[in-house]
Amino acid sequence: MSFEVLIQKYAAHPIPHQVLLSLLQGYKRPNDKIHSLINEGKLISLKKGLYVWNSDSLPENFSIANILYTPSYVSLESALSFYGLIPERVFSVSSMTFKTSKKFSNSLGNFEYIKIPTPYYSFGIKRISIRDGQFSLMATAEKALMDKVITTSGTIIRSEISAQKFLFENLRMDDEQLKIFNTKEMRTWLEFAPKKESLLNVIKTIENL
Repeated sequence: MSFEVLIQKYAAHPIPHQVLLSLLQGYKRPNDKIHSLINEGKLISLKKGLYVWNSDSLPENFSIANILYTPSYVSLESALSFYGLIPERVFSVSSMTFKTSKKFSNSLGNFEYIKIPTPYYSFGIKRISIRDGQFSLMATAEKALMDKVITTSGTIIRSEISAQKFLFENLRMDDEQLKIFNTKEMRTWLEFAPKKESLLNVIKTIENL
């Protein structure tokens, strides 16, 4: 069975270098073959040692983001846009991690990972179905908003008026969507979060809508 037939089994997911080597074991110089496949555009390099097969069933970028740098989950504008909470379409993928912050760029897009502390990191993450067979670890809407407050440089929200400006002018969020946020759960995360005052003012603003 040819390599191009064998690799179809892995086409919907990022492929580690070791898997490629196992599929190319009939080649005397499998690494040369990998470079050749990249040059031909058949194989896409995500980073050193991780690839995707260039086909009609390319993995979703949110799924790629989870594997490109682990542990991580999709958040910030990427998650807020996915949930329809902000009007902008987002082209890069932003994720949270408790490891060192990182950025990756490849032919499929830009991927950014921002460090946040534990145990705050572990709250408000769920597994989302992007499409058939494609899943992603993603922040809940509440966690994505809190992450946005925490990681936006220079943003200190000292009052509910400032919170309203941040939510409705900066992010252009819809108040009807915010009304269904689970603020009780958000409050349970405050103890472990940076920018507690800013987050509390955001939570109070949502509760008073």
